[in-house]
This record gives sequence, C-alpha cells and structure tokens, in this order.
Amino acid sequence: MRISTSIGIERSIQEKPGFATRFLRVFTDIKPGEAGTALLLTLNVFLLLLAYYLIKPVREALIIGGKGPYVKISLAAGQAFLFIFVVKAFSRLASRVPRHLLISWVTLFFISNLGLFYVFHLLGMSIGTMGIIFFTWTGIFNLLVIAQFWGFANDIYTEEAGKRLFPMIAIGQTCGGVFGSSIAQAIIGPLGSNFAYIMMLMTAGLLGICIALTVVIHRREIKQIRGRAFTVDKKILEEQRIKEQPLQRGGGFHLIFKSKYLLFYALLIFSLNYVNYTGESIWTVTLAKAATKAIQTGTAGGLDRVQFIGKLSSEYQFAAAIIALFLQLFLVSRIFKWIGVGGALLFMPLIALGGYAVASFGVTLLLIKWVKGVENGLDYSLMNTAKGAVFLITSREEKYKAKAATDTFFYRGGDALAALVFTVGSNLLGFSMKSFAGLNVAISLIWIFFGILVIREYKKIKAKAAVTATG
Repeated sequence: MRISTSIGIERSIQEKPGFATRFLRVFTDIKPGEAGTALLLTLNVFLLLLAYYLIKPVREALIIGGKGPYVKISLAAGQAFLFIFVVKAFSRLASRVPRHLLISWVTLFFISNLGLFYVFHLLGMSIGTMGIIFFTWTGIFNLLVIAQFWGFANDIYTEEAGKRLFPMIAIGQTCGGVFGSSIAQAIIGPLGSNFAYIMMLMTAGLLGICIALTVVIHRREIKQIRGRAFTVDKKILEEQRIKEQPLQRGGGFHLIFKSKYLLFYALLIFSLNYVNYTGESIWTVTLAKAATKAIQTGTAGGLDRVQFIGKLSSEYQFAAAIIALFLQLFLVSRIFKWIGVGGALLFMPLIALGGYAVASFGVTLLLIKWVKGVENGLDYSLMNTAKGAVFLITSREEKYKAKAATDTFFYRGGDALAALVFTVGSNLLGFSMKSFAGLNVAISLIWIFFGILVIREYKKIKAKAAVTATG
C-alpha cells in the first residue's frame, strides 16, 4: 500500500470515501483523506473574505464620503510605493520564522491596526483623515492576507492535487464575499452613524479565528506526516521537515526578475489591475454623482450621503459576489479541467474586452455596475483560483515571497498607473467615462498578450520537469 506524506500526494490505503468526500465530489475531484484539510482551508479563506467584505463598503463610505472620488483614485500610487517596503519586510520575516508563525504574526499586526482605528475614532479623528488612512491600510491588508493564504495552500498541495482542489477551496473565498457583502448591506443602516467602526471590530474578531485555523491546519499536516513516518520515503520526510523551517533568504522582487515565467505573470497582474482600477474609477465617479443627485432630490431613503454610498457599494459588491459564487460552484473546476491553468488566465481578459467595448459607447450607473460586476465576479472566482494555481510549479520561496510581490506591488502598480491616467485624463484632457472604457479595451489586448506569454513559459517549465523526471 502506498501512503502519502501530505494531502497533495496520492494515498495508497484503499478506503471507502466518507460522507464529506462524496459530497465534495459534486464540486471537484477529491480523493479519500483530502477532505479534512481542504475543508479547513475553505473555512479559513471564507472567513478572510467575510472579514474583508465587511469593511470594504466602510472603506468606500469613508473615502468617498469624506474626501470625494478623485482623492480615492489618486491614492493608488501611495499604496504601490508602500508595497515596496511591505514586500521587503514580509520576505525578511518569511526567512526568519516558520510559515504558521509568519501568517499569524502578519494577521495579528492587522488586527492591532483595526483596534487603533477604533481608538482614533474615539479621539475624534475627522472622517476625511480617517478615510485616507483607512483606504490606504485596506489596500495593503486585503492583498497581503490573501496572497499569504494562497502561498500557504500552495505549500501544502502538490501541483496535481492543487489543480483538483483549488477550485473547491476557492468556493470558500467566493462565499465569503457573498456573505460579507450581504451582511454589510443589512447592518449598515441599523448600526447608525458609527457603523464603520463597529464593523472594524467585527473584522478583527474574524481575523483572530483565521489565525487559529492556520495553526490547526499546519499542525494537522505535520502530525499526519509524523504519524506515518515508519512507512514513508526518507526524501519525502525531508521535504516535510523543510516545510517546518523558515524560507531561504532572498527577496520577492529578485525572484520575479530572474524568472521569465514570474515576470510575465507579474506584468499580467499589472495589466489586469490597470483595467480593473480604471473600471472601478468609472464606477466610483458615477456612484458619487448618483449619491449627490439622490440627496439633492430627496430620493436617498432617509440615508445621509456616506450611508447612501455605503449601501449602494454593498449592493454592487453583493451582485459581483453572487456572480462569482455561481461561477465558482459550477464552472471554475470544469474550466480548469477542460482548458487548464493557462486557458483560465485568458478567460477574464476576453470578457473584459467585450464589456468595456460595450461601455465605450456610453456609461450609466446600471451599465457600469454590471460590467464591473461580471468582471469582478470572474476576478473573485476563476481568476483568483488561477492566480493561486500559477504558483503550484514554483519553489517554496516563490510561493510566498514572489507571490506576495506580484499580488501586492504589481497589483497596486497597475492601480497606480490607472489612477495617474484617470486623473490626468479627467482633469487636464477632459476625457469622458466612455473614453476611459475605450482605453480599457486597448489595455485588455495587452493583458491577453502577457497571458499568452505566461502560458508559453508554463509549458516550458512543465516540459523541462517531465524530462528531468524521466532521467
């Protein structure tokens, strides 16, 4: 009988699948013994996204209500600059502590920040100042915690298992968005004017549970390996021992620039987020105008401007989350099976290309809501799963450090360029919203080009690995 040392390696014990395994086979190809860790990871990412979606409308309400849409748009450059230092700090910490402590300490840092925001509120900080600080903080928080989660998942699974199980685990991520946005939509009104700060404390509590889950998952995997040590190949045991150690030294940026595969992927992420942020900017400006008009005409339903923006933002995010959930449940695993990781990377830019082509003829609040809703739905489901699977064939250092760099600095770098173009185009060149939609059509073509290059390098790495495996 063959026995696996981790969830990702084939098990050799001939056992009947349990109820959880049989149920999960509705969504993915799961093998006996894999359900426990997969479900814990699913719960972990569910709570991470639930936490983020509770404060996402808070972010929008504070920054748009306190400073206006154009200040929000311009803050992307500052976030990209800060990520240079964040990635370096993350890489250094990853080289000093094991993976479970790395994730725990980073998450504890963000929990402490949420407590500070509540204190700042009690001390009377203005909504404008709070909006700028909180918007910048949220842009770092949401990218880094998700990047380190998927680095952790990549470290647990082999490439074969990851391709099968990531679509299922990502269901938790998508469901977290659905539940988080729906809860936010329901409680913003009843919580009153202090809704933002109460929701920050709720987010802090959820993050505390995520730390506990990370430790449980880590210890569960190591315990399974140690319990089977008497039958396990020594090389595999050594690989598992390494997973308990800090990563080797070296920065995330260095790893990216020495690999064509990772560099092309980083440029793909840059292009993706240029398109995404420009679309978000179009939505932001259109939403701000709609909120002003609603207040002036008395159609805001008794809400003030900040609450009205928060309510419409949560409704928009809920629509995107529902689309993402449908795609994640019924299409993502099939797309991975039919066209693989490479094909999945091209799916979203092709849809974005069509959506912005339609919007380039004229932008309304309803139209941009659904163009962005579909785009974000694909991003939160198929694209997030693909972004995780891209790193299944990379080294441990690349899974944590390079992924943190691509999914933070290059992510925000695309945002920063989009913010610059949007600000200059709006204020100096007089571009309309449909002009920016037309520009997104052109950038979507560049995005597709980098996707093709990533696929080419992916195939080269796989072919080289196959040659090495056959001796």
